[in-house]
Amino acid sequence: MTAVWGRAQQQDFRSRVRGCLLGGAIGDALGAGVEFESLQAIQSAHGPDGVVDYVPAYGRRGAVTDDTQMTLFTVEGLIRAQVRRDTGAWHPPTDVHRAYRRWSATQSEWGPDERRKDAGWLAREEWLYARRAPGNACLSGLADDRMGTLEEPKNPGSKGCGTVMRSAPFGLLVGWEPQLVFQLAVECAAQTHGHPTGQLAAGAFAVIIHGLARGEALDGSVQHALALLGARPGHQETTDALQSALGAVRQGLPSPQRVEALGEGWTAEEALAIGVYCALVAEDVRHGLLLAVNHSGDSDSTGSVCGNLLGVQHGETALPPAWIAELEGRATILQLADDFAMEMTQAPALHGPAGASPAWLDRYPAA
Repeated sequence: MTAVWGRAQQQDFRSRVRGCLLGGAIGDALGAGVEFESLQAIQSAHGPDGVVDYVPAYGRRGAVTDDTQMTLFTVEGLIRAQVRRDTGAWHPPTDVHRAYRRWSATQSEWGPDERRKDAGWLAREEWLYARRAPGNACLSGLADDRMGTLEEPKNPGSKGCGTVMRSAPFGLLVGWEPQLVFQLAVECAAQTHGHPTGQLAAGAFAVIIHGLARGEALDGSVQHALALLGARPGHQETTDALQSALGAVRQGLPSPQRVEALGEGWTAEEALAIGVYCALVAEDVRHGLLLAVNHSGDSDSTGSVCGNLLGVQHGETALPPAWIAELEGRATILQLADDFAMEMTQAPALHGPAGASPAWLDRYPAA
């Protein structure tokens, strides 16, 4: 990240980062109240159009799930990887794994442990200490200190969508080459999911986000991801899913039935395909997100993926204000988004040989 950023570039990038994280959280929250329900049950309870607004989940409207929680810790891990580079250590998968382990602690502990000075600020956010139907592979993959790798992944047979729903932040590394973004997302997916499809779908999603963050069109970004996928062993399921999403765009007006023809979203390639399809056919953010959550399946994860895509494509001002206003954790999400954008564009002013901001290193310790 050595490029010099102009002011307009910084503002555009920050808007896209905010849009990506807020959009994903909104989609997550829209689907949280109907996850596990069939389309018939959704329409029976909420009318023929299904859900058209937040519905109560986990005791409130606008509640997010493990999808948003893990996405936030992905962001935090990437920031800390950049900060730790000053120490001479540079291995982002390790820093992301440490961040995921901090997320894992929120799923079993009552609240923040103030004695852990190296935990950083995100792990001190009490609202994150809530169990919101986390995936078994994510929990078991992070249950001990051993980091899953491509050679020795955790949960070798798992290809659940828990890899995709947390991987948008890798695509926000706009100063990286797409191949490296893809590789990092794949390596970090192996920390919890061992099946090639679970890993490659995460890599493809990160590359699509990467293209959008750089101002490319969604269709072109998907084509770029397909090109990178084609060189990887075991890519066929993910490639077929994305090709099906592209094909569904040409089959007529969007509908829940067309969404369901792509799957239910429980597996990584299905969640990716549904999110991409809904983003491609979206008339606006609201339309795309409601399409992404009104189906039989993993509504919060498909909503989250679609929200990440539409948010980074159009920026935060395209998101429905009423949904932002009621979103759980909005202040934390915005603060983390702005910190990420600042780290990516102005890192030398925050830490480095010329000096460091004590406040920044307290928030993102290099340890």
